[in-house]
Amino acid sequence: MSETPPAPAEPKGRFAWVRAATDRVPTRWFAGIATGAFLLVTAAFGGLATASPPAPARLEPGDAHITAERSLTVQRAVLIDELPDAGVLPEPGERVFAIVADVENQWDRPVTAGSGGIGSSLTVEDIDTDVSAARYDDTTLSPWLQPNVPARIVFAWVVPADAFAAGDQVPVTLYARSLYTGSFVTTGQWWIDPVPDAVVTVEVEDVGAGADAEDADGQG
Repeated sequence: MSETPPAPAEPKGRFAWVRAATDRVPTRWFAGIATGAFLLVTAAFGGLATASPPAPARLEPGDAHITAERSLTVQRAVLIDELPDAGVLPEPGERVFAIVADVENQWDRPVTAGSGGIGSSLTVEDIDTDVSAARYDDTTLSPWLQPNVPARIVFAWVVPADAFAAGDQVPVTLYARSLYTGSFVTTGQWWIDPVPDAVVTVEVEDVGAGADAEDADGQG
């Protein structure tokens, strides 16, 4: 009578744990594991990359750019020697570049027109300094804009004297921002994550020396 052959020896070596582990895994799991691995590899090579965001809209001076935060209409771009009423004090070798815009707060609470507020929702190509903002009618610096109350604002930057010249076509980028609501440690709401949404190309006017806020606005 023949003897029953001995059972196969348990796998040994450094890969033995792989077989032991897979023996306990339900077969249906393998499909999910394979799918996950495929997705990881595909994503690594860009196969699941999200579509590129749409290019910013092209607007003309006088066209309103409206977001949930504000409505902003770029009217003019001016280059002047000094504009103390707008809170900018150029030094020798510098001038003031200013954007004149009609602004209306679309939010349900007051918001500053200056840096950190609506002034942070636009940038000018080749300018990386902080913006200053003032009302043109009474020269209030960094004015607070009430909801749905329009105001004409002068946004101003100090720039090198040779940075711009009359007739230059300068792109102004306008951003759409998202409203963030804080929780737990931080509370309150504020606008974050600026996304380029429109570009206005405006021609620079050189209004010379000693211009004031009214000259910049074309009222002088």
